[in-house]
Amino acid sequence: MGSAVNTFERIRKLMAEKFGLDESGLTPEESLETLGLDSLSVIELMFSIEDAFDIKLPDEPVPLKTLQDVVDTVNQLITEQHGKS
Repeated sequence: MGSAVNTFERIRKLMAEKFGLDESGLTPEESLETLGLDSLSVIELMFSIEDAFDIKLPDEPVPLKTLQDVVDTVNQLITEQHGKS
């Protein structure tokens, strides 16, 4: 669970920097749409996450509705690609 918190904090900071969002207002339940991220912004975010976490996103689209979906997807990819969470 500790790594999930760390992943969330890293993604929250990255989103705040990339999209000018208030970091304190970003919660796991927050909808990406509510944050003003359209599909292109989500793609940009995921490319930034690939670099930040040294992971490769799957070619098929991943349904991401909330910030928690992003965190869960990143943690799953880290586990699959690096053998740890």
